[in-house]
Parts: sequence; structure tokens; C-alpha cells
Amino acid sequence: MQYNLTTLKNKLRVLTVPLPSLESACVSVWVKAGSRNEAEKISGLSHFLEHMAFKGGKKYRTSQETSYILDALGAEYNAGTSSEWTNFFIKARSEKLDNAFEILADMILNARLDEKEIEKEKGVIIEEIAMHEDTPMWNINDIFNELIFPDSPLGRDIAGIPDTVRSFKRNDFIKYRRLHYHPGNMLITVSGGVAEKESINLSEKYFGDLKNGRKPDFERFIPKQGKPALKLKSKKTEQAHFILGFLGNPRDYKKRYAEGLLSAILGKGMSSRLFEEIRQKRGLAYSIHTSVSRYIDTGTFETYEGVKVNKIKDAIKATLDQFYGLKDKKFAITKEELAKVKEYVKGRTALALEDTVSVNDFFGERALFLDKIRTPEEEFENIDKVTIDDIYEVAKDLFVPDKLNLAIIGPYKDEEQFVKILSK
Repeated sequence: MQYNLTTLKNKLRVLTVPLPSLESACVSVWVKAGSRNEAEKISGLSHFLEHMAFKGGKKYRTSQETSYILDALGAEYNAGTSSEWTNFFIKARSEKLDNAFEILADMILNARLDEKEIEKEKGVIIEEIAMHEDTPMWNINDIFNELIFPDSPLGRDIAGIPDTVRSFKRNDFIKYRRLHYHPGNMLITVSGGVAEKESINLSEKYFGDLKNGRKPDFERFIPKQGKPALKLKSKKTEQAHFILGFLGNPRDYKKRYAEGLLSAILGKGMSSRLFEEIRQKRGLAYSIHTSVSRYIDTGTFETYEGVKVNKIKDAIKATLDQFYGLKDKKFAITKEELAKVKEYVKGRTALALEDTVSVNDFFGERALFLDKIRTPEEEFENIDKVTIDDIYEVAKDLFVPDKLNLAIIGPYKDEEQFVKILSK
């Protein structure tokens, strides 16, 4: 899967992945800004601005007009905000790509930011925050980030808190958009049944007049953890939820392929070690998975589990035993296991890339944050190069008891019972 990267006269980059066999194409517009670019008093503004893009622009004046024209194209469309980026996409038949570009440009560059719509959307977002908090399987990620990234924008909820959401004024959005939404801080990715020339021409037509700005800064994370950390949210639930994890590594980490395979060995797929140990053998959990999150300057390595309320300590102990047992080679990695997880990771990546939205995500994040953009084939080659010793080295660096973090949501009052487990 090959790509073409072009820079327009105004410094906006356009990345095209031609897939000639497809009848559809997807265009995504990326902004290299998210919740970590916000001061605490405007926490949630990136996410709110994403919402306002769908509330009407210069040509399509209302949310109804915007959604009507998109539905009339038979398009898929959405947007998302993370800690470090915001993106908007439309996926439609290839012959409707001009329409997709036009609508995205109108939404993103010409959003009306009507004050009445802002006030209405405040209620929507506050309800979104409440829904998130009422869903422990989602909320546990927020609790974990608050714990592992104390006093950092990375530890804040991407949607903000009700007080900041209520405080936003129209001028806040205008100032933020002016600071972050400019060619040097944006990227367009287009994939599917589209030629590079068409992609460039449409980008120039609809985004070529956008003026450049200065590169915005962000607050870098400085780790200070010196002992195991715990954060308990006491709440009446039928199931306990926890994330057990360690501070990880940034996006450009040289051993990231080994780190990804370590994550797969422990908690990806029904044959992974933690799934087998926690669910199949002990019957302690229904949902369990291990993941790696990476940011510009840091990252996390974490395992989530939803477990029986009265068995949470057993699950935590068994999970730690797997972490440290692998690091100490008590539970050795075999050649067969390594071969299996390599194929698992490559296979799941290949399946995801059958969707052009995922193709844009794959190339978009790499183009935004990495010096070198590797194709899927190049990624697979690097995965194949990882050795068992590489994974042991990563595990040794990651699984340090004094850097352990445990976030819990469940009907518990006594924190000490969990502190004792972490201190062993």
C-alpha cells in the first residue's frame, strides 16, 4: 500500500493513498491539536469545537442542512478528538469526492459558531460527560489517566468538565481556531478510488486560501512517580473495573514494535496469556485486554479488566504475576508464541486497512507525529524483526514495581487492601 505526500503552496500537506479497485473514497482533515493543547480553564474546547463544525457553516447554514446534504450523498461521516489531534472525515462514492471536500471545508473553516447553538450544545456535551461517567468501562480510562498523568493536560477528560463547558463563549472558539486551524498545523488524507492529482486539486480548491500561522506549543509531561500509585472511585456497581498499568513510551520509541508484541502476548485475543489465566482458567472476568497508548513525549502500557466484585484482589494479583513472571522469564516466551502474536498483529492490521477510514487513520497519525511514514508492508517487516530478547528488554524497562499504577471503580471504601497488594 503506497502513498503520495504533497505540500501545497500554503504549506498544507496532502497525503493520498490510491486504491483503484475501490468505488468509494474517504477524505479526512486533521488538526494537530487536542485536549493537551488546552489551558485548564478551557478544558474541553477542542472537543466542543469539533461538535460545532456540524452546526452549520457559510453554505450549509444549519445542522439540518449539513446532515441532509451528507445523507443525500449516502455518505459516512464523523469526527473525533483525542489528546493530541482532532479529525473530521467523509466517506462517499468516488465521483462525489468534490462534494465531500466542499462540505468539509465549509464545516471546518466556515463554522458559524452561532451563540444560540453554542448554548444548546453545552447541554448535549454535559450529558455526554454524564453518560461517560455513568459507564464504568469507559470512565475507568479517565480515572487511570488522572492517576498516571497528575497535574497534566493528559490527565484531564477530553470532553472537559461541566464548569468549563458552561463557561465557553463564541470568542473562545474563534481564538482557538485561529491558533490551531492553519496549514502548518493541519493535514489532509485521502484514500480509495482517487488519483493523486484529483486529491491535490481538490485540496487546493477548497483549502488553498487558508493562511498559515505559527506553530502552537503544548505542556510537556515530566514524570515524577517514585512509588506505586492508586486511585479508587468508590461507586455502587455490579462489577468492579480496574486498569493496572505503567508509564510507557512515546510515539517514536525505537522498541515500539517489541512493545506492541508484548501487549499482544499479554492481552490481545482469546489465546493471550491474561485472557487464558483470568477468564478461562479462573473465571474472574468477562472483559480483559491489554493496550499501549502513545503520545508525543510519553505513553502508557495498561491492562483493563471487568471482574467480580469479591474477586478483584485475586484478579489484580494474578495479573501482576503475569507481568512480573514474563519479565523474570518465569513464564518464558516461546518461538511459537512469538510467531503467533506477530501474525495476530499483522492480520488485525491488514483487516482494519480494508476500510478507507482506517487507512486514513493509519497514515494520518504517522504523518502528523513521526519523521518517517512507514507503509503497512514496512511495519510488518519491522514486526518480523523483533526477537524474544527484544520483548524481554522492553518488559524489564516497563514492569518496574515503583512505577505501577492501579485505578479502580467499584463498591469499595478501604483503599488499604489494594495498597498492600501494590506494595508487595
